[in-house]
Amino acid sequence: MSQSAKTIIIIGAVLLALIVSVDAVYVVSETNQVVITQFGEPIGAAITKAGLHIKTPFIQKANYFEKRWLEWEGDPNQIPTKDKKYIWVFTYCRWRISDPLVFFQRVQDERGAHSRLDDVVDGETRNVIAKYDLIEIVRSSNREFEISEDSALLDFSDVKNKIQSGRDHIAKIILENASKITPTFGIDLKDVKIKRVNYVDEVQKKVFDRMIAERQRIASKYRSEGDGKSAEIRGQKERELKRIQSEAYKKAQEIKGKADAEATRIYAQAYNLDPEFYQFMKTLETYRTSLAKETWLLLSTDSEFLRYLKSPEIR
Repeated sequence: MSQSAKTIIIIGAVLLALIVSVDAVYVVSETNQVVITQFGEPIGAAITKAGLHIKTPFIQKANYFEKRWLEWEGDPNQIPTKDKKYIWVFTYCRWRISDPLVFFQRVQDERGAHSRLDDVVDGETRNVIAKYDLIEIVRSSNREFEISEDSALLDFSDVKNKIQSGRDHIAKIILENASKITPTFGIDLKDVKIKRVNYVDEVQKKVFDRMIAERQRIASKYRSEGDGKSAEIRGQKERELKRIQSEAYKKAQEIKGKADAEATRIYAQAYNLDPEFYQFMKTLETYRTSLAKETWLLLSTDSEFLRYLKSPEIR
């Protein structure tokens, strides 16, 4: 056998040994746990201790599962309450794989676990909620409920009723009931919560219609109050304007009266200084204002109006 053939055989043997050793060793981290299967069937107990482990290469397979808490969020369920109100209920929970071997045998993987949780948690949610009134599912305590004057809730009839259980207690009942079933799938259920509650579409539309009508009523109320206030302001403005105009007119008349009195006083004073001259000036002023180019007057010859027209001298 040539030297090159021996070299190829040695390299092949090394590579084969390397591949076998790599497939024979697997690592378990702090966050994982492993179930070893041989031809699809689990072999022995689950490996939960972190570190390097060995398995039969090519024949056995390491199936990894999470140790940490996982999240599940269910699809919304349409459920009738005890008081015959149809609602959508949204739930979520926290869970972990408590028994990897049972988990692998019953549900295979996390997708299968979610499918089982859909059946278990949603089923228990439906069973428990159907035993309680809506107010019990909505409220968690009997704290004072504030209802504003313009609130648009659909129904106030049961708001003031005292709750006996409440939302948190109902969630605990769902958790207790579901926790009795999930261990058969190797699942430990930690927490179940009601994430959201909503009316079904038909009732929700009625709620929204009532809310819209209520808001429109409030808007009309505010508009009416605004119109009344506007009319009040306009009335005050008109009264104030008339008061100012009245005072202004009164003051103008007082000034005008004082001016007329002062003018009369000046006229009287001028008249007393030279009555004849004053009369002459007033007559000329009368001529200027009353006689135009086309004016005709029919007067007797002894009319006082013609006095200064007839005589060239002022007497």
